[in-house]
Amino acid sequence: MSQDTQRTRAATIRSDDQAIETARRLAAEFAIDAAARDRERRLPLNEIEAFSASGLWGIGVPREFGGIDASVRTIAQVFDTISAADSSLGQIPQNHFATLERLRHDGSPSQQDFFFSRALAGERFGNATAEPGDRLPSEHETRVRRNANGGGFVLTGRKVYSTGALFAHWIPVAARDDDGLPVTAFVARHARGVEVIDDWSGFGQRTTASGQVRLDEVELDALQIVARGRHANIDTANAVSQLIHAAIDLGIGRASLDETRRFLRALAHPARGSGASHATDDPYTLRDIGALTVDLHAAEALTARAATSIDLARDRDAPREAVAAAIVATAEAKIVTTRFALAASSKLFELAGTQATLSEHNLDRHWRNARTHTLHDSVRWKYHAVGQYSLNDLVCDPFTYANPYTKLDG
Repeated sequence: MSQDTQRTRAATIRSDDQAIETARRLAAEFAIDAAARDRERRLPLNEIEAFSASGLWGIGVPREFGGIDASVRTIAQVFDTISAADSSLGQIPQNHFATLERLRHDGSPSQQDFFFSRALAGERFGNATAEPGDRLPSEHETRVRRNANGGGFVLTGRKVYSTGALFAHWIPVAARDDDGLPVTAFVARHARGVEVIDDWSGFGQRTTASGQVRLDEVELDALQIVARGRHANIDTANAVSQLIHAAIDLGIGRASLDETRRFLRALAHPARGSGASHATDDPYTLRDIGALTVDLHAAEALTARAATSIDLARDRDAPREAVAAAIVATAEAKIVTTRFALAASSKLFELAGTQATLSEHNLDRHWRNARTHTLHDSVRWKYHAVGQYSLNDLVCDPFTYANPYTKLDG
């Protein structure tokens, strides 16, 4: 299971505070060329290397395996901070952290020991989850089968929207085993039979390289196959993944509002007929900036609330009621951060005026990124999930809201 992908030995992060300060430092560096990377669709290879070498990609590792076991609140703040600078750089490690969380719930001790140590060493986990046609996990055609010769396993399938795979050392692949049960197969990025295709052409999140992964009879051993969800019918692993997506959207909205304020102070003109001498005195502009600021604070508060709920329900032995509350709190945060990112990135142009549309500023990247990233899953189903929980005491996995719900007292 050797690796060829570039890797710099990761630094050691020793506390949540250090993680947040490191994220702020990197965000200041990443923001400098973010507009140019987006305009030129230039993959952030050096930035990703610096990002993982900082030690931030290992902060989700539990203490018993050498990590700091950063709180979910800290992890969300790191993603918010990085995404405000460059939301593509925010999205690329999202699946890495989701994988660490899934290992916490589903990995055997030997799998946890091996893959957590890899993360601390600076190796990156990508993603190969979705399949063409947006099939449900129970319908995935990607299969792990025992080798006909009796030694090891082979993996075959095709995945799309594989954010992070191109930059990864390991690609966690969602698959089914011989019994049709869900597993995650950890595939070495450069193993024989693995092809990562950079064909992502979305108008937003342009530099995430969210293309295809094709797997042709890839050989695996038992250590690389993690059974999924065998310990509980609901857990917080997917809630962590969802909350990171919310933090990315929060960062996009934050950057949009910051750009709006900058333009209003330096470049924008007051609306004709307003009687204002400066754009910052326009009464309707003040009203809209006030509304967006309230939306920002609401999004921050619900994201922090969801993170705290997950932290309280993160253990395998947590009460089902606590896990359910964390899942629903995360859905609420995702609703509000989606609305905020879309509103702030659209109001940017209305309030900042025609100059904001000039290609030299590339401010449309914020709306393109918000519109693209918030399509990751259906917010309309999150309203449905909140309603089911509030009215009927029902909860379900946050990636499959359309699936049957679980009664909390069942």
